[in-house]
Amino acid sequence: MGKLFFFYSSSCCLLFFLLLCFELGSAGNVTYDARSLIVDGQRKLLISASIHYPRSVPAMWPGLVQTAKEGGVDVIETYVFWNGHEIAPSVYNFEGRFDLVKFVKTVQQAGMYCILRIGPFVAAEWNYGGVPVWLHYIPGTVFRTDNENFKFYMQRFMTYIVDLMKKEKLFASQGGPIILSQVENEYGYYEQGYGEGGKRYAQWAAKMAVAQNTGVPWIMCQQYDAPDPVIDTCNGFYCDTFKPTAPHRPKIWTENWPGWFQLFGAPNPHRPAEDVAFAVARFFQKGGTVNNYYMYHGGTNFGRTAGGPFITTSYDYEAPIDEYGLPNLPKWGHLKELHRAIKLCENLLLTSNPVNISLGHSQEADVYADASGGCAAFLANTDDKNDVTVTFRNASYHLPAWSVSILPDCKTEVYNSAKVHRPDMQPHCAPKDSKSLNWEVFVEKAGIWGEADLVKSSLEDHVNVTKDASDYLWYTTSITVSEDELFLKQGRSPVLMIDSKGHAVHVFVNGQLQGFFFSFGFLRKQFHFCF
Repeated sequence: MGKLFFFYSSSCCLLFFLLLCFELGSAGNVTYDARSLIVDGQRKLLISASIHYPRSVPAMWPGLVQTAKEGGVDVIETYVFWNGHEIAPSVYNFEGRFDLVKFVKTVQQAGMYCILRIGPFVAAEWNYGGVPVWLHYIPGTVFRTDNENFKFYMQRFMTYIVDLMKKEKLFASQGGPIILSQVENEYGYYEQGYGEGGKRYAQWAAKMAVAQNTGVPWIMCQQYDAPDPVIDTCNGFYCDTFKPTAPHRPKIWTENWPGWFQLFGAPNPHRPAEDVAFAVARFFQKGGTVNNYYMYHGGTNFGRTAGGPFITTSYDYEAPIDEYGLPNLPKWGHLKELHRAIKLCENLLLTSNPVNISLGHSQEADVYADASGGCAAFLANTDDKNDVTVTFRNASYHLPAWSVSILPDCKTEVYNSAKVHRPDMQPHCAPKDSKSLNWEVFVEKAGIWGEADLVKSSLEDHVNVTKDASDYLWYTTSITVSEDELFLKQGRSPVLMIDSKGHAVHVFVNGQLQGFFFSFGFLRKQFHFCF
């Protein structure tokens, strides 16, 4: 006879998918039409870069912003992280990595614009999607639907942030850098699941945001029923075919993913610089006005801020600026050259209508020309396997597979998205005296060998028990195996089947550890035992 014991832990990380600050420091009146944003009476074609202030430290902010600017970026975009700022009801934190005002002013000092995605739900592979866990414990609260509790606290926080920005005169209408704000985040993916309550909530959120009177437009990404004057925008790897739901709104790409986040136990994600450049060139070729890289610098998930399915501490995202603040070559340099080429065409892109010309089965040109003789062209080869040579205006151009060539004068190719000229250089790391560094260590209680915090004879709601102080909740059970078991009489080994998604298990027989297993996805594990 023997006893079989096993322990397992279930992770309480919630699955949230995913994903703005601009150049020229002080803005002014911001409006828009079907072609572009209009800042202080001037049309703008803008390159934006996502940098999340809590995913780096304040000492890094000026360098990150400057490196983005040197890469041809006009705008710095960031989410606002509700649970990092309102740590308890009406108890606010704007210190250190959460000093939002300091971050926006850093952007302004660099002479750039800012897009502020307040949310306040952000997803962003961030713990609880940015919603404070304390809101979970207020009776009757249902997140992100027509629920009075959620709407009350959401509006209160959004108003707090807007008032803080107004107090510091950071909106463009006050001469500050913020030219766009966002309410909610990718809610269009989930609205239908909430039924009529979801539709009412989306409309309420938009109207509530507009009523804040910031003096700048509001956006809602991936929101297919965004009411005027809110602008619906695109998120994705490619947004060249995206069209806003209203014809008088400009074409804005809020999340262009230059890489992806890293999962424990998963392969390293990779998106080539050539593909990112192709997507951006196509977006502007087809009438885009604002392109934002999500992320341009991903940074680090400090402490327990990582949310979603097994997101790593690193949020490098294979972005143009790496986790440590260094240019990620060749991606950073290749995109810098792209931005320069696009800016050479800016005036024509914003003031003329394109003429589309077929150059072959999967090849085309979009030509922008004005009455004065100015001309710019984008030549695209959307065949992802075959290089081609095309004829355009009696001249031959070689177009590699899956590429766009940019001709600012309709003659000279100054850039092709598939032709990378900058080398893939790796940074050189030199040793430094560790005694001069200040280290901070985050320790999360995760073991099963110490004294239990509580003991219950039931399965419990994970967040209610842990209060989001830990991802780990341990259970123990035992099975007594009788000497009369058939498998013992037949001389066969018993098999314990574990269906696991984000669990760890320790198995003991008669007090002796027989095995340990964990998974970062849905896996089935078999344990074989001898008695």
